[in-house]
Amino acid sequence: MERRTIGAGALAVGAVGLGCMPMSWGYSTSRQHGEKSLRAVHRALDLGSTLLDTADMYGPFTNELLLGRVLKERRRDAFVSTKVGLLVGDQHIVANGRPGYVRRACDASLRRLGTDVIDLYQLHRADPEVPVEETWGAMAELVRAGKVRALGLCAVGARSARRPGARLHDATVRQLERVQQVFPVSAVEAELSVWSPEALETLLPWCEQRGVGFLAAMPLGNGFLTGTLTPGVGFEADDLRARHPRFTAEMMAANQPIVVGLRRVARRHGAHVTPAQVALAWVLSRGRQVIPVPGAKRERWVVENAAAADLRLTDRDLAEIGGLPAAQGSWD
Repeated sequence: MERRTIGAGALAVGAVGLGCMPMSWGYSTSRQHGEKSLRAVHRALDLGSTLLDTADMYGPFTNELLLGRVLKERRRDAFVSTKVGLLVGDQHIVANGRPGYVRRACDASLRRLGTDVIDLYQLHRADPEVPVEETWGAMAELVRAGKVRALGLCAVGARSARRPGARLHDATVRQLERVQQVFPVSAVEAELSVWSPEALETLLPWCEQRGVGFLAAMPLGNGFLTGTLTPGVGFEADDLRARHPRFTAEMMAANQPIVVGLRRVARRHGAHVTPAQVALAWVLSRGRQVIPVPGAKRERWVVENAAAADLRLTDRDLAEIGGLPAAQGSWD
């Protein structure tokens, strides 16, 4: 698989990463199966999808523990990205950016992952009660201590606060400018897909200009862009899509033209090419520093996603995708 770099070219990873969250958090609990997920991670590494993206809050904690079982055998094959800054309570998810907490959380993640260094440590969400420079300074200390290799910042999940994507990214850029004065930012993780392209406006250009890697979260639109979900499909209560405005039966029907367009492009490349692969190839085409991180918990989807790294979209393909209707249904 093609390799791409994170942070001034110092760290190389496979062009398509693996989002591990669905293996233990955020999606239907009844469809989670630890052993199958372990096989999926091993398969991803075999195929060159070396970036494994997790967070301490996924589970909470169980996602890192699961990856630790793989890393025990294959640490040298993997690039581990985990996150700090969010706590899962009984009713709410809250931010915690206090320096003492960051240091303790890092040590706990290292233990769960069974490793002595985290390749990329990301601030999951800035704590409104703590200056972001203080949080980032504590994270920088972890790099100097040899516990972390590089730092990143997320703009993922903040739509739960019902803020429009463009304004969210403007706010993220302001945060990035502040923390960049404390310690270099190596990567930014934010949503980017055919149906959520807002990061192209300000966030991705900021990364391009500074040689910062861009991890494209949710590049398959939480599964919608795969073309495997039909309007009216039921989601379990613990599935984040059960509360997502774009996953109502009405909005899924309204957004079907996007999938139809992706499927039309896929057919031009052969019967074996899927809408999901076209969607990932589009994300890959947004820049050399862009690394899509599709979530998956089964070998089948890991194999399909990895193959997207070899799909080259034509100018006609890109123009057609660019002309698809904007997605309906938002957090706003």
